Amino acid sequence: MKSALRVLATAVAILAPQSSLAPPADAAAPQLKVFFAADFKDAAYQKKTYDKVASSWRRPATTPKAGAKAVVIAVIQKDGAAPEPVLHFKSGSDAWDAAALEAVRKAAPFEPLPKGYPRASVEVHFHFEYI
Repeated sequence: MKSALRVLATAVAILAPQSSLAPPADAAAPQLKVFFAADFKDAAYQKKTYDKVASSWRRPATTPKAGAKAVVIAVIQKDGAAPEPVLHFKSGSDAWDAAALEAVRKAAPFEPLPKGYPRASVEVHFHFEYI
């Protein structure tokens, strides 16, 4: 697990477009960040993956406390399949956590990994934040 955390420390984050998820000046708002392993450099693939999960996500009626997040981990296989994602970190809101997990489930399968990527799979962390 420590090696996975080191990889994620240098991972790439893709932020949502400001127009769709920017918080009002005085309120918390949802934000999705996606982190790939540090050796996965294909920005176009990362963006497509982000877009697919973001479009699958449905904000629940209840939200966690400001500053909370749910982290869902998926392992995308060479062919784009993603076996059951895992809720790795809970936000404190069961509805928020369930919506985050469901968004990643619905987004799968993803596009096949780029032909030049040497590994059989890539681990991806999806952070559904309420900031």
